[in-house]
Amino acid sequence: MKRGVLVAGSANLDFVVRAPHVPAPGETVLGNGFATFPGGKGANQAVACVRAGGAPTRMLLALGDDVHAAPIEASLRGAGVGLDIVRMRGTATGVAFVCLAGDGENAITVAPGANARLLPEHLPPLADVGHLLLQLETPLPTVEAWAREARRAGVQVALNAAPAQALPRSLVGDCQLLIVNEGELAAISGRQGIGAGLDALDAPAVVVTLGARGCCARVGGEYLLQPGFAVNAVDTTGAGDTFCGTLVASLSLGLPYPAALRRACAASALACTRLGAQTGVPRQDEVRRLLAARPGDATEALAAYVGIA
Repeated sequence: MKRGVLVAGSANLDFVVRAPHVPAPGETVLGNGFATFPGGKGANQAVACVRAGGAPTRMLLALGDDVHAAPIEASLRGAGVGLDIVRMRGTATGVAFVCLAGDGENAITVAPGANARLLPEHLPPLADVGHLLLQLETPLPTVEAWAREARRAGVQVALNAAPAQALPRSLVGDCQLLIVNEGELAAISGRQGIGAGLDALDAPAVVVTLGARGCCARVGGEYLLQPGFAVNAVDTTGAGDTFCGTLVASLSLGLPYPAALRRACAASALACTRLGAQTGVPRQDEVRRLLAARPGDATEALAAYVGIA
């Protein structure tokens, strides 16, 4: 079985301001700290595939010809991600502006830059790839083309359908796995309620992340529930990306869905305990220690929340 993961997607430099709370429209809030961190959904997920998931991973990404490209490339290489870089002349590297509130919540604005210029023909050879992991921070026609080509090549396609937007039925049909949060599930399925949303999507497997509550999934006709792990959150930026990367890496290594979901929830929880999207991704040994702690079973409460017995 081919176990390599290819992540094709976005890479940004995150400009993070810490503040007492996320500003309301028209409000100015004085911050109390500033730092830059490598980010972007694709790059975050690639780091998680390697560091938390332990899978051999490459990434297709686009970088501009500015100073913001270097820390992104250094972070990915430092994590052990193999790189297929498309360098865009005269184009800015993608950036994100993050306001991080004192309770760990955030508000994010992204300027895609070079990410918006990735094309179907940039997809590298798939000979050693078992899973292709995609997101929606790159042009939708390009994502569609990549998914179609991967499916033709016998590669398992996983799509983190974020940021939320309407998805062509053909794209859903090319995916073996969709990963969404609650809001994205409602936007994509057009249904209210988690169970109804899960049933409305045609992908063989759909996973819905539920923040601190954990996650639920429909795999074929089976519903799975995985409660979250209690931690003291300081920064939720990148927690969902850590979940996605760890989940796909675990599946690529042959873990069944229940074990892969539990591992992904543990990694995501740990990512909330430190600053930065990529710097917050935990190591495999940290994930194993949290899994060994065996927190109390909150499955009944999760089942009541999602409305699935």
